[in-house]
Amino acid sequence: MPGGEDPRHIVSACGVRMPRIIYGTAWKKERTAELVELAVRSGFRGIDTACQPKHYHEPGVGAGLAAALGQGLSRADIYLQTKFTPVKGQDPDHLPYDPAAGLGEQVRQSFAASLMNLGTSYLDCLVLHSPYPDDADTLEVWRAMEGLFEQGGARQLGISNCYEPSRLKAIHGQARIKPAVIQNRFYGKTGYDRDIRAFCRESGMLYQSFWTLTANPGVLSQPVLMKMAERHGRTPAQIFFRFLTQQNIVCLTGTSSPDHMAQDLAIFDFRLSASECDKVDALLR
Repeated sequence: MPGGEDPRHIVSACGVRMPRIIYGTAWKKERTAELVELAVRSGFRGIDTACQPKHYHEPGVGAGLAAALGQGLSRADIYLQTKFTPVKGQDPDHLPYDPAAGLGEQVRQSFAASLMNLGTSYLDCLVLHSPYPDDADTLEVWRAMEGLFEQGGARQLGISNCYEPSRLKAIHGQARIKPAVIQNRFYGKTGYDRDIRAFCRESGMLYQSFWTLTANPGVLSQPVLMKMAERHGRTPAQIFFRFLTQQNIVCLTGTSSPDHMAQDLAIFDFRLSASECDKVDALLR
């Protein structure tokens, strides 16, 4: 199973070292550069974005990284992942590629735009933002992503917003380059992706959670979690993040608060016992 002794990082099946908590950049708009710089200076070493101007300001991510790097910190110290977003998920007035081009060419144009926006020569992970309704289209896009991987442009590939285990298994089965990560919204509506996470464990994929706090106010307010937080001198959010990272789930956080950034990074300063993990897990059933 992918993993290692380092509590702050986990190693994927592709051998890519990934922080167990990653800074997410959706909906930051004109504050993106400022917040990415703050996140990196605060200690985040993983950044998630997308070539999707509708919800992400990818050039701002590049500007924030450029401002934070230096003084002993280089690009190689940062885990950087972005996404190819299909036309249906884009703002039609601000498309980062030619929508009339074939799907493979759309992927290549989006990838080139991302490299320029981010000021980098490679990605640590290229993620398909969502599967297509037609599996043949999904596979065509995946083949183009595999080409970028094979050319050294991306160190690993992933898929996001895939909530049907059968579809994920089909993509995995047809892929030459297997998805190394899946990034999904982590919430009760999908049963917290238990079947998908089981498949991840079987196949060597790593699971990334987004909307981890926003989608779970009911879990965070549970007395058992609040008592655990009090006992550890932590916040309920820190307990929840720590529980998930101990399950080898990579968590995304998009906070704009310097205090919350510090708290998110401090989750590795303590560890939950097996019985405490069982109690938190019971809240997700």
